[in-house]
Amino acid sequence: MEIFYVSLVSFFVIIVSFALHFLFFKNKSGSSERLPPGKTGWPVIGESLEFLSTGWKGHPEKFIFDRMAKYSSHVFRTHLLGEKAAVFCGAAGNKFLFSNENKLVQAWWPNSVNKVFPSSTQTSSKEEAIKMRKMLPNFLKPEALQRYIGIMDHIAQRHFSSGWENKDQVEVFPLCKNYTFWIASRLFVSVEEPTEVAKMLEPFNVLASGLISVPVDLPGTPFNKAIKASNEIRKMLVAIIKQRKIDLAEGKASPTQDIMSHMLTTSDENGKFMNELDVADKILGLLIGGHDTASSACTFIVKYLAELPEIYEGVYKEQMEIANSKAPGELLNWEDIQKMKYSWNVACEVLRLAPPLQGAFREALSEFMFNGFSIPKGWKIYWSVNSTHRNPECFSEPLKFDPTRFDGSGPAPYTYVPFGGGPRMCPGKEYARLEILIFMHNLVKRFKWEKMIADEKIVVDPMPIPAKGLPVRLFAHKA
Repeated sequence: MEIFYVSLVSFFVIIVSFALHFLFFKNKSGSSERLPPGKTGWPVIGESLEFLSTGWKGHPEKFIFDRMAKYSSHVFRTHLLGEKAAVFCGAAGNKFLFSNENKLVQAWWPNSVNKVFPSSTQTSSKEEAIKMRKMLPNFLKPEALQRYIGIMDHIAQRHFSSGWENKDQVEVFPLCKNYTFWIASRLFVSVEEPTEVAKMLEPFNVLASGLISVPVDLPGTPFNKAIKASNEIRKMLVAIIKQRKIDLAEGKASPTQDIMSHMLTTSDENGKFMNELDVADKILGLLIGGHDTASSACTFIVKYLAELPEIYEGVYKEQMEIANSKAPGELLNWEDIQKMKYSWNVACEVLRLAPPLQGAFREALSEFMFNGFSIPKGWKIYWSVNSTHRNPECFSEPLKFDPTRFDGSGPAPYTYVPFGGGPRMCPGKEYARLEILIFMHNLVKRFKWEKMIADEKIVVDPMPIPAKGLPVRLFAHKA
């Protein structure tokens, strides 16, 4: 969910800043001589407008690389979203932050997050995230996910049958959102009937729209609608949870059938079980985080495969060898996934060039030194995916699409970070790998396609999204 946090407060900060536009002040710091080089920009607003506008224009890396060239390729000072901030760049910056998680730095996001994702236990989003990270590995580790591959393939087949087949053209991004949300609904709460999934997805789309709007809770505003949507989804989830508890007691449901059952039947270190609202809170966050990033990744896989026919042919050849080895009606399994080496290299290269996560914030727990500069306690620290992904020092010809970068041992440590790193590496990495590969398998064995807008603009707000949803013309393979 960290990818949402940059946009959560951005517009609010902009509005406040204009009201204070003509108030000038000077920030004083006892260690200003040792601070990283850089500038703080306008009073209050800092450099937020430039930071955000480069994303709106489709080039979020420009903000980073302009300042790396002007100030330092390792760390520079700025002022973002109302906070004094240091931007750590390159593999060394990633290594330092990931290695010092919960020692020198900790995750940071604004309090406004709690308005949309309020915890029934009255704890902070940070505390809830820590609890979730302790619980998720049991469900999301590869050996646990293996048993869900057939279910994911079954849903993918239904998705392509209902949304893609017998159509001359489709809009890819909304379909990818439907696919990833369908899988998340099934694996997290065992909801898979299309009408029920659609009923849940509708308020989720309202919620997503509100997450990137002005966080002012007034009637009619997108943020207000997002809060109402989150409450609506929470009510749906509580109803599902109540029924699940009955089914578990009567033996009609299994403790291991999905994350919801796992949460209801697993106690903490004190032997305490989560209440219904607490489970609903966590499932709500998981459903948001479990489908939006993967839907962006799947969309850009479609984009790049349309633009690079030789790459498409490599993926098609690999996937058809797997498809032709299956008996009629036989679903994909773990062994099939392990054979998709080239396809995963292609997906990794897509994630390098169009990472759903542009970066994330940390907060300094105490003053510390990095690269000869002082980072004061309380400062926010931003690490940027693109400071390595598009850096020629980390990847030769960084704008070239080259899946062979991931052959053998792959990129150097701390250079390829679409899932973050260290203790806060995305726990859903393997889950994302499975749903992306299953999507690719079901897509290429059915279709070739071409983009209908050759130079469609990409907007990063906060994830990269084709401005028009990536409409494509489909060409079904002959049986």
